Order: sequence, then structure tokens, then C-alpha cells
Amino acid sequence: MSLSLWLAFVVAAGVIAITPGPGSILVLSTGLRYRYSFVFIALLGLELALLVHLGIVALGLGALLTASSTAFLVMKIIGAVYLVWLGIQKWRASVEPIDTSQFHIAANRQLFRQGLLVNLTNPKAVIFIAALVPQFINANAPQLPQYLIIGATMVGVDVFIMTAYALLAGRFRNWFQDTRMLRLQNRVFGGIFVSAGTLLAVSSR
Repeated sequence: MSLSLWLAFVVAAGVIAITPGPGSILVLSTGLRYRYSFVFIALLGLELALLVHLGIVALGLGALLTASSTAFLVMKIIGAVYLVWLGIQKWRASVEPIDTSQFHIAANRQLFRQGLLVNLTNPKAVIFIAALVPQFINANAPQLPQYLIIGATMVGVDVFIMTAYALLAGRFRNWFQDTRMLRLQNRVFGGIFVSAGTLLAVSSR
């Protein structure tokens, strides 16, 4: 991959990452409650899901999902149901200030699982990557090194953008330490997740 082509992909990946979506919403809501070390756990899940999507595209299954209206519909429904469920869980979440010094491994697993499933159940992420990535692949050159470069670049850019979102949210974390503000945050982000799931369910490709 030439430098100019790689730079073009960096720009494209940046545009994808900075565009608001379920992943950035999760990072913002998590960043308002926890310090970055915990947000990073959710980020690991988000990035693993991106790599899974890239692997699906590399194996040619992304084209199958794009072509099959049934496969797309099934995955879309799964993604919509998960986002609505996550929104309900957020809406009903505890409004007690969280003592992160006592954060345990189960909470880390939950954050990782949320990040993984938010991106993994988003069918439009696969289709978007399937439409974008082949434009940067040289069919006449070994493809594995190209996909490795693209995967590393995509994850690096996304982590950078999501980290910026998390740090921005962290600047307002102290505002959300009392019960009233925690409840407001739960309602706002819970409503956003439910709305995102509903819009995904009724949207066309």
C-alpha cells in the first residue's frame, strides 16, 4: 500500500470514527461515569468487533450480507433489539455515585461485552466496511499484509477519536456525581440507545 493510499484511508477511517453512532454514544456515556482506564475496557470490545467486521469482509462474507436481504434483516433486528435492551438497562441503572476504587472484574467484563456487542450487532458497520475497504486493496498484491495494515490503521484511528470523546466527557464527570444528575444522564443516554435501536429497526439499507 502506497503512502498516499494509506493517508487517504486514514482520512476515511477518521470520518467513520468521528461520525456519531452507537459506539461513540457508549463511550460518551461511560466517560461521564468512569475514568478513562475503565472506558478503555469498553473500547477494547468496540475495536475487537471492528476487527471481526473486517475479517468478515476479508473472507468475502460482507458481500453475502450486502446481497442477502434476509441475512441483513436478521442482523439488523438483532442489533436493534440489543440497542433497545441496552437503553432500558441504562435507563434503569443505579443513580448512586460509583466508587471506582472498588471496581471489580465483573464490571470490567460488562463494559467489554457492551463495547463488543454494540459494534458487533451493527449490520451497517459490516456493509460500510465492505463498501470502503476494497477500494484500498490492491488485488494484484498479497492481501493479508494489506488487511493487517488496514486493520491496524482503522483501530488506531478509532481509538484516537474515541479517546478524545472519552476525555471530553471526563471533563464533565464531576457534574454527574449527585443523584439528580446521574438519573438525568441515565434517562438521556437510555433514551438515545432506545431511539437508535428503533431507528435501526425501521431503517432501510
